[in-house]
Amino acid sequence: MTDRSEGNRMCRVFLVDDHAVFRSGVRAELAGQDGIEVVGEAGSVAEAVAGIGRVRPHVVLLDVHMPDGGGVAVLRSVLGPVAGGSAAAGGSTAAGGSAAPGGAGAPSDDDAATGPTFLALSVSDAAEDVIAVIRGGARGYVTKTISGGELADAVRRVADGDAVFSPRLAGFVLDAFARAAPGPEERGEPVHDPEVDSLTPREKEVLRLLARGYTYREIAEELFISVKTVETHASNVLRKTQQSNRHALTRWAQSRHLD
Repeated sequence: MTDRSEGNRMCRVFLVDDHAVFRSGVRAELAGQDGIEVVGEAGSVAEAVAGIGRVRPHVVLLDVHMPDGGGVAVLRSVLGPVAGGSAAAGGSTAAGGSAAPGGAGAPSDDDAATGPTFLALSVSDAAEDVIAVIRGGARGYVTKTISGGELADAVRRVADGDAVFSPRLAGFVLDAFARAAPGPEERGEPVHDPEVDSLTPREKEVLRLLARGYTYREIAEELFISVKTVETHASNVLRKTQQSNRHALTRWAQSRHLD
């Protein structure tokens, strides 16, 4: 992990939560942690957007549920402008979005260029909440049962590019993205089936016509080959696909969209 404390390179953290008492507790927990400095906080989406754009932290600790839109609204509002270095730094700043006393001052150019990393910190461990903020651009998701030391470690890790989740929450994300991932057919790529791949081009032609209900004589006329040759190809197709009869072969072909 990069030591952000070298050369006064502290990990700058911004808190977003609509409960002031909770923000105070998080600030106190992180105050004594090496290499971490809380540089601002906000209690609403508007305050968060203004404050993050102005102080440009490395990590934003983001509540998921807030009355005016919550974490996803913050992600949608901040990620584009901050990543592009065009956040409204000159906008009006609410009291909750002000920089922390004794903060690190103006952000450096590289902070402006890279933008913040978001770590959700929520009481909710619902799958839909986890998936929503990760899809929105957050790098991790931890619940509010986390200890101060564990939270500090999570902040450092996401600042260095890791993805961090409380136990079992990562499974929600993996399941969601596995279900959403397009298969070879959706990506326009060939689907590799050993049994299909074992067929010759002529055997595939015979297979398609068999699946469409053609007789051996009709297949022979369609492909300009003899009935005996059709029978040979059909026998090979049944053997290679391990089907016992024409009806089973037709169902097999239809299941693979080969009819």
